[in-house]
Amino acid sequence: MNLAIETDALHSTSTATDTLSYAITDCELGMVLVARSTKGVCAILVGDNAEELTADLADRFPQSTLIASEAAVKGDVMKVLRYIAEPSAGLHLTLDLRGTPFQRRVWEKLKTIAVGRTVSYAELGKSICPLTNPRAVASACAANPIALAIPCHRVVRMDGELAGYRWGIERKRELIRKEAMA
Repeated sequence: MNLAIETDALHSTSTATDTLSYAITDCELGMVLVARSTKGVCAILVGDNAEELTADLADRFPQSTLIASEAAVKGDVMKVLRYIAEPSAGLHLTLDLRGTPFQRRVWEKLKTIAVGRTVSYAELGKSICPLTNPRAVASACAANPIALAIPCHRVVRMDGELAGYRWGIERKRELIRKEAMA
């Protein structure tokens, strides 16, 4: 059974002036914000405060009109919540992936890391290009706006220790722990 994160479709867009629908709900990791454009999910943000999550979304998509709409993202939210509760269920979403060409290459490679596995920043970089600097990979991971669906939490230091995670090291630890049991 392939337990890697899969997406039903992947769109890459440079459209910065569009409308994004989003919803915020409680989850086992605190709170989660899921946002989507007409092309797919463009953000999954995790945190402890709805106002901070909304501000983060606005900062990431400054040219977009943001509309709070539980109905517009209900299906996506349910899939994310199910994945958080049961990583073995997988996470099948259509994504609207926005980033530089290098970031998108890193994010695509992240999606190939199976649930329950981790890789180092250096290993991930070498799998993209032998000369890729691990710090560049770490920067691309830090810029990832789609937590869980682009599993940057599966990247660790070369010695196997946990390194920074945009949404908190404790969340990273919990995600890795739950996925290891999947």
